[in-house]
Formats: sequence, structure tokens, C-alpha cells
Amino acid sequence: MKDFVVITFYKFFDFPDYKERQQPIFNFADEQNIIGTILLAHEGINATIAGTQTALDAMVNFLHQDPRLADLTYKVSTAPKQPFKRLKVKLKQEIVTLGQPNVDPNNTVGTYIDPKDWNDLIQNPDVTLVDTRNDYEVGIGTFKGAINPNTKSFREFPDYVAENLDPQKNAKVAMFCTGGIRCEKATSYLLNQGFQEVYHLKGGILKYLEEIPVAESLWEGECFVFDERVTVKHGLETGHYELCYACGHPIDAEDKTSADYEIGVSCPYCIEALTPERRSRFEAKWQQRQQMKACQAS
Repeated sequence: MKDFVVITFYKFFDFPDYKERQQPIFNFADEQNIIGTILLAHEGINATIAGTQTALDAMVNFLHQDPRLADLTYKVSTAPKQPFKRLKVKLKQEIVTLGQPNVDPNNTVGTYIDPKDWNDLIQNPDVTLVDTRNDYEVGIGTFKGAINPNTKSFREFPDYVAENLDPQKNAKVAMFCTGGIRCEKATSYLLNQGFQEVYHLKGGILKYLEEIPVAESLWEGECFVFDERVTVKHGLETGHYELCYACGHPIDAEDKTSADYEIGVSCPYCIEALTPERRSRFEAKWQQRQQMKACQAS
């Protein structure tokens, strides 16, 4: 069986009719047997979807018919199995949640840096390099020398900036995220706070891993993605992580050797929250899942 094709895309634009567009977009994607998540909000569109190449080409052409999306671009990768369970087209307040209504990437945004120029920028000692992703994502992989803000959600990023960055002391700030969308808002926010030179990786980590050879790369580890591939490596090949069935935290082979790991029940990241009641519930759910798999295989 051929791999599934996965595309990711986003665009910030004035989208007052986003609610009216929900059903037509869902209907077209559903007709093409596309699975994944598409987020719509007044500020734009954000999506990761999977299907056949023909279906995804048709979907992109459908979106391009809207003049506001005529220049929509996307990143392509593959997955050995379907990385999503169903199609969702959801209405949101924001396509990426920062919780700062005055931040508008359509008006103010940082300087885009192409992947081929990224290494030179972040090796500049005058540049403060910040990973805008959440703590568990940073723990899986990041750029050499990057600062981990230790945030649990993107909403915490403004607090990190207020407590740790200063426009006078941090004259040049470079930021990056998975696909680029969080940095659109992060760079806009910093510029609004008085920072003068703010840069972000164009296309995000995914574009860097797609274009930069391993021998030239400053990336260390793997990159978390929000689908059943869990992580990707250079060349956007599926990585080595999987999700703990109990808590959903990414785990690797070393985590699975821990005494705290019990398949379907716990891992080192959720063992402290494992009560007898939770253990009983997870054990029952895991047994049920295995029985369903056995029935499907027979």
C-alpha cells in the first residue's frame, strides 16, 4: 500500500464569512475522502489533512477558487498509515490561540527567514533564539542553543516574554515553531511590545527538515506533529515516538523501558496521577481495544 499524503497549510486573512464556509468546505473534503482537521476563524484558516494526492490536489484547487486563498501554499509529507480518524472542520475564535486580540499578523509580522539562511542567523551570538512551542514538544527536539520558555500552552507565551525578554537587552530575537503559524503571532506580539528586530523561520521546522540536509542541520531530535505519526525526522520521515495510550504524552523506546511504563495504563509522565480507579478504567479500555483488534483481524 502506498503512503498517505499529508498536507499542512494556514493563512491569516480577513474571513468574516468563515461560519458560512464551514459546510461547503466540509462537504467537498468529505466527497474526496479526506481526513484531518481544518480550523476556521475570523482571522483565517489552519489545516492538516490527509488523503490521496489526487484528492488533496482537488481540495487545494477548491480553496484556490476563493480569491482570498488564491495564493495559499502548503507543505507536503507522507505517513505509512492514515494519520487521522475522521474529518473535522471546526469554527474557532483563533486559528492558533494566543489570547491577545490586538495581535494581527496581517498588519505586523516579523521578518521571514528561509530555511537555507536560518543556520547563519541563529549562529549569530547577538541573536536570542526562542522556541515558541510547548514544553513537551521542545523536549522531543529543538534547534541547538534554543531557549525553552517552558510553556504548557501558547497562551502562556506573553507572560514568558514579559518576564524574560527585554527590547533593550534582546535586540535581535529569532523564533520558530512547527509549521510557522505560532510564530506569525509571536513575532507580531513582540513587535507590538517594542522589539525592533524579530525574525521567524519561514515554513517552520517542517520546511527546514524538508529542505536542509542532515549533514548541514542544526536541528537536534525529532519534531512533534499533531497527528498519529507523533513525530517526524529529516526528510519528514515518520519518527520513533508514539503516544502513551493513557495520557497521550509522546514516549520513546527509553520511556518504555521504565518501571513506570505499563502498556495501555501508564508511562513516566502520568504515573503520579495513576489512581486505582484510573488503573482499572485504563486496563478495561485497553483490553477492549485489543479484543476489537482481534475481531477485525479475524
